[in-house]
Amino acid sequence: MRFADVIGNADVAKALISMADSGRVAHAMLMYENEGCGALALALAYVQYLNCSSPVGGDSCGECPSCRQMAKLIHPDVHYVFPVNKGPKTTDDKPTSESYIKYWRELAVANPYFTEADLQRAIGIESKNGLIAVAEAKAIISKLSLTAVADGYKAVIFYLPEKMNQETANRLLKMVEEPPEKTLFIFITHSPEKVLQTIFSRCQSIRVMPLTKEEMEKTRAMNPFDDREEYDLFMDLFADLMRAVTSGELQAALECGEAVAGLESREKQKAFCNFAGECIRKIFMVQQKMPQIAGIADQEQEFYADMAGRCGKGFCMRTITNIEKVVAMIDRNVSSKILFCDLVNRMYLSIWSR
Repeated sequence: MRFADVIGNADVAKALISMADSGRVAHAMLMYENEGCGALALALAYVQYLNCSSPVGGDSCGECPSCRQMAKLIHPDVHYVFPVNKGPKTTDDKPTSESYIKYWRELAVANPYFTEADLQRAIGIESKNGLIAVAEAKAIISKLSLTAVADGYKAVIFYLPEKMNQETANRLLKMVEEPPEKTLFIFITHSPEKVLQTIFSRCQSIRVMPLTKEEMEKTRAMNPFDDREEYDLFMDLFADLMRAVTSGELQAALECGEAVAGLESREKQKAFCNFAGECIRKIFMVQQKMPQIAGIADQEQEFYADMAGRCGKGFCMRTITNIEKVVAMIDRNVSSKILFCDLVNRMYLSIWSR
């Protein structure tokens, strides 16, 4: 991918180009974003630019052998790590990213703005939690111990390092801290506060900003898994829940919570939580008089304006924190009915206990 193909975040792209041109290339970088805002696209464009044999005008040429390999995500010196689990698309007892690399390439080439749910669907683990386990660390250390195939940078792009456990991080720590010459680690996270401090502290952090409404429309058009039916379901659930909570109708709000708990899988429940968190962020942006950067569809403007007026100042921050706790508890197999009943109660009290 070339920088010219990246949607949005022109300032981040300029910063990356400047780093490459000046030779001040950080050996470990953590890019944090709201899900689907282009960190992976920027990382791919950056690595392609670094390894391009004929860069021109502050961008890779797109034509040299290295660029052609990057376009297909088959560059021999660029490796990808992402959360995996056992599933029907691999027979490996201890699967690693390599077990699913074919499906990763197909997804990322078609749409580098994919979500975690898209990835799980692509590799066939929708009903399971993806993890970056110690087998992954062993595989990466083995790959990086080999001499580079081409005369450029070796790179490891980690998608969602917050899914890495302590043992995996400990295995990688020395390599991240003192990598071989011309070796890069690029971590892409949606939750920087959940990245293990031992990894976080050794990285140069870059914030990838949210996309505008127009930019989001462009990325949505690229998504082979764009499911309007799911979006409409989640939006209806969220809207019913917020209207019930803000109207003081606790029973109706609890029924919405039960409907979310009744979604077909835990991953679907987490997907709703992520969706609801993004909706709460939009309400907060409206409250802060910044609707232009909230990415609200025209047909939803009235709803968000109404909710922003009904919710108090601290509601959004408290609710986002509570939603994040629900996601963490879902990963620990806590009863969904209990979790969403508690979430609804906390939302209700946040409005009516003032």
